[in-house]
Amino acid sequence: MTKGDDTLSRVLAGRFPDPDSAGMLQVATRHVVIGPSLAARAPDLLRASGLTGQRLAVVSDPETQRVLGARVELALAGQTRIDRIVLGSNPHPDEASVERVRTAAAACDALVAVGSGTVNDIVKLAAFQLGKPYAVFGTAPSMNGYTSPTAAITVHGHKKSLPAAAALGVFLDTGVLAAAPARMIRAGLGDSLCRCTAQADWLLAHLLRGEPYREAPFTLLKEDEDALLAAPEALLNGDRAAMERLARTLILSGFGMAICGNSKPASQGEHLISHYADMLARPDWQQNLHGEQIAVTTLTMARLQQRALTEPAPQLRPAPAKAEEFRAHFGAELGDTCYAEFTRKQPDAAATEAINRRLAADWPAIQARIAAISRPAQQLHDILRRAGAPTTPADLGWPDRFYRDAVRHAREIRDRWTFLDFAADIGTLAKAAA
Repeated sequence: MTKGDDTLSRVLAGRFPDPDSAGMLQVATRHVVIGPSLAARAPDLLRASGLTGQRLAVVSDPETQRVLGARVELALAGQTRIDRIVLGSNPHPDEASVERVRTAAAACDALVAVGSGTVNDIVKLAAFQLGKPYAVFGTAPSMNGYTSPTAAITVHGHKKSLPAAAALGVFLDTGVLAAAPARMIRAGLGDSLCRCTAQADWLLAHLLRGEPYREAPFTLLKEDEDALLAAPEALLNGDRAAMERLARTLILSGFGMAICGNSKPASQGEHLISHYADMLARPDWQQNLHGEQIAVTTLTMARLQQRALTEPAPQLRPAPAKAEEFRAHFGAELGDTCYAEFTRKQPDAAATEAINRRLAADWPAIQARIAAISRPAQQLHDILRRAGAPTTPADLGWPDRFYRDAVRHAREIRDRWTFLDFAADIGTLAKAAA
C-alpha cells in the first residue's frame, strides 16, 4: 500500500467502499495520527481535528498525566486556557467519575482525554452529555474504544454500553505505546483477538433470528489481522511496525462500532462474561485489565462455538425467565435490571418454532458460514501464549466456581443474543461451563 492509501487513510477520507451497500463508509472522527513525538504537536493536531476554542479541559489520571498529559498541557498552554482535571489513581468508569468530569468541564469549549480505556470512556460520555467535542491522546494500545461511539460504564452496579461522543481526533504516540506496561500491550492483543468470536456470535443471531448484520466492520480489519496474529511476540520486542499494526487494528475496530452505531461488531459473548466478572468479582481479588479478561473469555467462547459447529442440527427449547431466580442470583436491584434486559431477547413460541425450522433446514450451511470466519480455539490459545498473555481464569485470579457461574449467567445481564444463549437453549451451556 502507498502512503495515504491504506484502509485507515481511505476510511478517514471517505474513500473506503461500504461492502454492505452502495457508497462509501463514513465516520465522525476527522483525524487519526499514529506516530512518534505527538505531544509537542498537540495544538496543530487538535486544530486539524476541528477542536477550537478558548478553553479546553484536559483529563488524565496520575499515571497518564505523568507519561503524556503534562507534555500535552504544556504544548497547549501557550495557545489556550487549560482546565487540568486529574482523576484519582485507577479511576472507576462509573456515574460518579463521569459526573465529576462533566461538572469540572462544563465551562470549557471542548475536552481532551489523555489515557486509555477508563479515562477515555469517562471523557467521551461526559462530552456526550455536555454536547461538546472531544479528542484523545492514547497512552496504551490496550483496548479498541478510542474511536467507538459507546462507553462501558457501570450504572448502579450494572455494566452497560452507553451512547457517547465519537472522538474528533485520536492521537497514538508510538513511543508512548511501546513504553506502556507489557500487560497493557497484551491486553490490546486480547481485545483484538475477539474479532472472530464476536463476529461468529453476531452472524449466528443474524442467520437464526434475522438480526441486522454488517460485513463492513470486519472488512476493515482484514488488512492487518493475519500479520498481527502471526507475530504476537513482536509487540513485546519493541517492533514499531507491529505496534503500529496493533494501533491501526484497535482504531479500525472502533470504527466498526462507529459505523454500526453500537458495540456488536466487537463485543458479544466474550464481553458478557467479562462484564459479569466486572460486576460480581470480589473487590479484594486480583485486578485485571479489560483486554486481559477478554483474552481468557475469548478462548471460552471459541471453544463453545467450535463445539456447536461440529454438532448435528439441534432444536431450541428456551426455558422461561423467572424474575425471582434473577433476584436470587444477582440481588434485588441488579436482578431486576438484568431480568428486564434479558426478557427483551427471549423468543416467544412462534419465534422459537421459526428458528427450529431454520436449524432443521439450514444448519450445515449455517455451520459452514460461521466456521469460515472463525479461528480455531487452539490457534487463539497459542497466539496468547506466545505473547505471554493470560489464557485461563486462574491467570486472572478467578476461582473455578466463580468462572463457571460467569459462563452460565453472563447471558442474563444484557439483551444481546449470542452462542451463550444458543448453548443454553439447546441444553449444552452447563456442560460447557463445567
